[in-house]
Amino acid sequence: MSKRELGRVEVLARVRSRDLRVVDAAALLRVSYRQAKRLWKRYREEGAVGLKHRSAGRRSNRAHAEGFRRQVLGRVREKYGGPVGERFGPTLAAEHLASEDGLELDAETLRRWMRAEGLWSRERRRRRHRRRRQRQEHFGEMVQMDGSFHRWLEERGPAGCLMDLVDPAKRDHESRMAGLARLGEEETIWAAAGALRAWLERYGVPLVLYVDWKNLYQRCATAQERLRGEEPITQFGRMCAQLGIEVIAASSSRRAGPRDEWNGCTGRIRTGW
Repeated sequence: MSKRELGRVEVLARVRSRDLRVVDAAALLRVSYRQAKRLWKRYREEGAVGLKHRSAGRRSNRAHAEGFRRQVLGRVREKYGGPVGERFGPTLAAEHLASEDGLELDAETLRRWMRAEGLWSRERRRRRHRRRRQRQEHFGEMVQMDGSFHRWLEERGPAGCLMDLVDPAKRDHESRMAGLARLGEEETIWAAAGALRAWLERYGVPLVLYVDWKNLYQRCATAQERLRGEEPITQFGRMCAQLGIEVIAASSSRRAGPRDEWNGCTGRIRTGW
């Protein structure tokens, strides 16, 4: 019995014990007085079982035939099943069953059938978690540089790009928090070079520069470079190479902005000649 039906049994039991009148039971059950009289009559004649819905346990009038169910599940096993990550989901399988096999049914009905037969579960193929880059032990080993577009001046000025540099080395009693920020209009080679120069003048030359995956710092090899086996390098990469700085572009994916262009290259730049 449902929770609602059990509640009716409790109220009508109080009517039988004369703690309540039928009219009061109607108010508690939120039904009309005539409906409360009908329920009270069924309870007197059949007991608590009489309050159970008459359709409970019966096959729905709109249910599909068992032969149709077996045909659909057999076609799902044959064409649309498989391991996690390769099999069709209920929604897509229902679309293909209707368009290719002429078997039309609701996607939620197919979902229930597939779950009952073990053909579908909520399990999904999980991507391998990216291992976080470990912090360097000493100051100056690696500097992170990033350009962030935002309305830094709120409504008092135009939007700009904040070039931010920070050393993420482990902090101890000998090291110090180091950071530098410069606000400009765009994340161009001149903005990046200017921010890096300010860092060099204040803190010295780092060993590694960790940047975002952008064409400013990395580019794809041309056809001639691929034939010659040469590594592509940008103008910014040449500047860093002359200073002995290794440039590493983040290999993790991120949401591309309006100024970004996907190039499909590796996330690491070799600055050697």
